[in-house]
Amino acid sequence: MVNTVLKYLKGDKVIWFTVLFLSVVSVMAVYSSSGMLAFRTRGGNTEYFLFKHFSILVLGLGLMYVTHRMKYTWFSRLSQVAMLLAVPMLIYTLAMGVNLNSANRWISIPIIEMTFQTSDFAKLALIMYLARLLAVKQDEIKDLKSAFLPMIVPIIVICGLILPANFSTSAILFITCLILMFIGRVNVKHLLSLVGCAILGFALLVGISYVVPVEKVFPRMETWKQRVETYFTAAESEEDAAAISDASFQSDQAKIAVATGGLFGKGPGNSDQRNFLPHPYSDFIYAIVIEEYGLIGGVAVLLAYLILLFRGVKIVVKSPNTFAALLALGCCFMLIFQAMINMAVAVNLFPVTGQPLPLVSMGGTSLWFTSIAVGIILSVSRAIEEGETKTEEEYAIA
Repeated sequence: MVNTVLKYLKGDKVIWFTVLFLSVVSVMAVYSSSGMLAFRTRGGNTEYFLFKHFSILVLGLGLMYVTHRMKYTWFSRLSQVAMLLAVPMLIYTLAMGVNLNSANRWISIPIIEMTFQTSDFAKLALIMYLARLLAVKQDEIKDLKSAFLPMIVPIIVICGLILPANFSTSAILFITCLILMFIGRVNVKHLLSLVGCAILGFALLVGISYVVPVEKVFPRMETWKQRVETYFTAAESEEDAAAISDASFQSDQAKIAVATGGLFGKGPGNSDQRNFLPHPYSDFIYAIVIEEYGLIGGVAVLLAYLILLFRGVKIVVKSPNTFAALLALGCCFMLIFQAMINMAVAVNLFPVTGQPLPLVSMGGTSLWFTSIAVGIILSVSRAIEEGETKTEEEYAIA
């Protein structure tokens, strides 16, 4: 039976088994942590969210399977179409998207009663497109006009459109692009200038926000400031302590979950903090995993992502050409970076963000595009497995 299944799963088998492990963790953790959500919205019917999440997860695995059977060279052409779609989708989302917590991140799909987070599509489109540009322009990669500017324009546009509603996603995507360009041999001076401009621009925006209200342009600015200030500020009086306590409610509840989990945890379904954390099934699901499965469970999930990183790097090293290597690297690093940020927030090593845990948190488009990204990595792995050694010219990425 196992051999029959493995016959249809191409590419790195370790990645497949790691994804299966994270999927099992996801089903168990989401079912346990969605109790309060079910009580508030479905009259306590937790099976509704279990079935919904399981269906989304199965569809995600299906997308992963279909994607990994595609030739990785197709993603070069698809990236151009995806970029043409991503920009208007992000603009529409900012202007007319579903507003939640002062942020327009989703487009509502009325017939199936689901929301579509356009940033998930846009960040994958940008990674694919940047990998393509880096591969095409290797002969002139150090040049400012012919190489650097054509790359930086789409990065600024996509990250800039994501920024007003989702700073953490924009930052993760921007850093991933910087790493891709560094590995793709872009001039380091140009990269440092870009980093400096980005830091200066954001610092200027924050400084202006203290003087002039910018809520209409950046409605989340006050939330960003409050989270960072809360994380780094020590209470000097009882009033300060009360204010900080109110602002750090999420992280405090997550710390309680982590602290009470112990070595072996409270057992599946026995979490107490799921009743207090605002989003225990998504942003803080790692805290629930540690509370129910202990330090052992938390380390197991962390190791799963480190295994994905290790196998992804091995695929990059063995990739048949520049495009394949950068495509796999971009998808891999984007997922692992997001996972590390989520877990760091849960254990209070990082200020609170709104990043889900890839392949584990409850979600729709986030889980699906994560699955597609893993499928792309497996597609490159399949090409290596089948002995493909095409050069840049042979696979026609122009």
